[in-house]
Amino acid sequence: MTGTTAPTRRSLIRAAALMGVASVTPGLAGCVTDGLVTGGTGPERQSNLDVSPILLVATTRKPVGSPPKSPYFSSERGRGLSFAEVRLSAPDRSLIGKVSSVVSGDWAVAAVPQVETGAGAAAAFTQAAFGRDVLIYVHGYRESFASAAVSAARLSDGIHFRGASALFTWPSAAATFDYGYDRESALWSRDAFEDLLKALASSPSGGRINIVAHSMGTLLTLETIRMLRAEAGEAAMSRIGAIVLAAPDIDIDLFTGAVERMGPDVSKITVISSTNDRALELSGAIAGGVVRAGAADRERLEALGVRVADASDYGGGLINHDLFLSNPDVQGVVKRAIGRAAGGA
Repeated sequence: MTGTTAPTRRSLIRAAALMGVASVTPGLAGCVTDGLVTGGTGPERQSNLDVSPILLVATTRKPVGSPPKSPYFSSERGRGLSFAEVRLSAPDRSLIGKVSSVVSGDWAVAAVPQVETGAGAAAAFTQAAFGRDVLIYVHGYRESFASAAVSAARLSDGIHFRGASALFTWPSAAATFDYGYDRESALWSRDAFEDLLKALASSPSGGRINIVAHSMGTLLTLETIRMLRAEAGEAAMSRIGAIVLAAPDIDIDLFTGAVERMGPDVSKITVISSTNDRALELSGAIAGGVVRAGAADRERLEALGVRVADASDYGGGLINHDLFLSNPDVQGVVKRAIGRAAGGA
């Protein structure tokens, strides 16, 4: 037989396992339809992070060193919640900088001056964000502290967020074959994440709490939001703005059960899905073959009451797992969800 053989499902999964969930440069095939577009997005504005490159970090990772030293937070589980105001170095906006960023990267962690761990961490985070809306990024599987911080910065800067940029980072082993450790660490972090959200929701500042979670981080987020709703009630949930679940790595049956218990707060949830997400295909195979929520058919997700942005046509690479960090149109889904929440619609 001659000619090129089409890749099989098994070969794709093997390639995904070897490559992990690396970023790709996607190709576009039109606009993402997410049901949130009510008109133009208006003129773009500079992000607050670009003006003041400070990332508020809440984490259940074990801090490294006292005073902190690189890599600042490890893959080990710490003692409760820690907080730090992380200083970032911004990308070079010049033409030379844009060209060189292809090789050298863009945002980076510059310094972590101080870490507060224990009972006062959630209050310290709340005080640092006082009076501002907050965008909390919750990363996924196979992420170090540094890579998660860079992703949080890319997201906030990419959507020109004007409030406080934040990261909730849990103890991922940052290794392709430690999926089980990552999943357990994410779930172990639920109580700490809930404590943070409770502190923010009870603050008199009036700022809205927006959450964008990726991959395995969506499981942590959805479970925590359920706990918050059950324990703190509508008063806390009224402070939650947009909940964007990007490529949710959650068993579709588990996702269905969780969403069905959200009541009217299900309207806060936007799912960015893709039926050709190879990383989710891999995790589904690891988990026994049950489809992941982020790879489910749009109609199945919409039937649950969530808003859906199907980004299946936006990936030009093999993995197609983190388009919301690199594709302006998919980032627009996040921006519109936050805008809708701010408008109370």
